[in-house]
Amino acid sequence: MKYPKGVIPPKEIALKKKVRITKKGTEANRGMVFEADINSSNDYYLKIDRALISKRPTPINVVKVDYSNGAKITQAYFEKQSTTDYNGVYRGKYLDFEAKSTQSTTSFPLHNIAPQQVEHLERVIRHNGIAFFLINFALLNLTYLLPAQYICVFYREKPRKSIPLSAIKEHGILIKEGILPRYEYLDAVDQYYFPSK
Repeated sequence: MKYPKGVIPPKEIALKKKVRITKKGTEANRGMVFEADINSSNDYYLKIDRALISKRPTPINVVKVDYSNGAKITQAYFEKQSTTDYNGVYRGKYLDFEAKSTQSTTSFPLHNIAPQQVEHLERVIRHNGIAFFLINFALLNLTYLLPAQYICVFYREKPRKSIPLSAIKEHGILIKEGILPRYEYLDAVDQYYFPSK
């Protein structure tokens, strides 16, 4: 993608923040860059007042704090298992989604999804909320919105250990990439959940 003069590509921003991006990089590092891009998109959506979507904080219980040089948490543990990455309100509907990045070029591995995430998204669906996954194929520079209904059924039935890219293309929507927003995922939400009549 070509960026205008003065605009720093997200990959270079990540490198400046010392986030390592390599073919053999950890899932956490890949996820950090992807999440940073989604956070940027959400900031843009908030700025233009299109949606209110936030990154859900990981619930931790602080055990020990070092006050000798400011307040620094030195010991903590996860209070409970986290659910999904993002939630908010869009077009009067509750919206909840998980963002995942993979190095695979052929499929999305199910081991990337925790059982509590599936349970949480199933609850959102039962209460008529909007629930989906954003799946980023890092090496292909492709990102798809895949409805949570599809992934939850696939996860429960487990016909195989991963969802083939061909199935994601068939049941999902390709997300347009840009500068502002970085990922135009709300256009895909409109297309799937608010089809024009």
